[in-house]
Amino acid sequence: MQHPNSARINLKDPPVQMPALVQAVRPRQWLKNVLVGAAPLAAGVLFIPMIALDTALTFIIFCGASAGVYLVNDLLDVAADRAHPIKMNRPIASGALSARAALVAGIVLLVSAPLGAYFVSPALAVVILIYEVLQIAYCVWFKHVPVVDLVLVSSGFLLRAIAGAVAVGIVPSQWFLLVASFGSLFMVAGKRYSEKREFEDTGGATRKSLEEYSLSYLRFVWSVSAGLTLVAYSLWAFELDTVLENVIPALSIVPFSMAVLRYAYSIDKGVAGAPEDVVLADKQLLILAAIWLGTFATFVFTR
Repeated sequence: MQHPNSARINLKDPPVQMPALVQAVRPRQWLKNVLVGAAPLAAGVLFIPMIALDTALTFIIFCGASAGVYLVNDLLDVAADRAHPIKMNRPIASGALSARAALVAGIVLLVSAPLGAYFVSPALAVVILIYEVLQIAYCVWFKHVPVVDLVLVSSGFLLRAIAGAVAVGIVPSQWFLLVASFGSLFMVAGKRYSEKREFEDTGGATRKSLEEYSLSYLRFVWSVSAGLTLVAYSLWAFELDTVLENVIPALSIVPFSMAVLRYAYSIDKGVAGAPEDVVLADKQLLILAAIWLGTFATFVFTR
């Protein structure tokens, strides 16, 4: 019997049961893929039937692409995951999901996603391919390279937002791209900060890059990113307020800023290691997000 901490992956494990495969593709993290709706929402076209359909298809396609990346990541990290007090319960690390089944499923998902995207928009297929190449490169080579790992992970959030735009033929504004870029870096740096906080006393961090980071550096990155996100959003909102003579964009700065500050509060406590869990579990953050979304939607659909 193979030792549970062995780095070796046995491709002849028993057949997988579907619940283990479903768990391995991390459906909770699919929450990130709602970012594909950001550009259509900002343009005020999200609820046009054909736009809504293409956005929904883009969401599904990105779920497939990200699921394939998660499977590849867990196959490569199986040894480290088995040494981790929480990640040891992941299906591949625990043995609930065979390496062979995970590999086949990952390949199918990674190939199917850009093919499906092509029928929505050739440009979307290109974005999906770029996402997959960058994320696989991260998993294989750059996961333990400081700074580069932050940029590559945050690019995944940015590409989700861009995918929603190109899928429906929207040219994203400079402000939209700035908010998406720095907002993504804010969340990723906050995630790393929380992971560093979690393991600083035990020395049990499973990411080599975390050993290279100091808490003060990660705090600097997420603090600066949060500030730039707020500045970019505020400048965009005030520009719309002036050009369109509509006060609602300026008012939306309040709940947006409060939501960013609330998330920063979770980062500072060191509990933002899983952003999707933070968002789903924090009622105050959900309320602030709902208020911002309502304010923002009121503007884009009534201008």
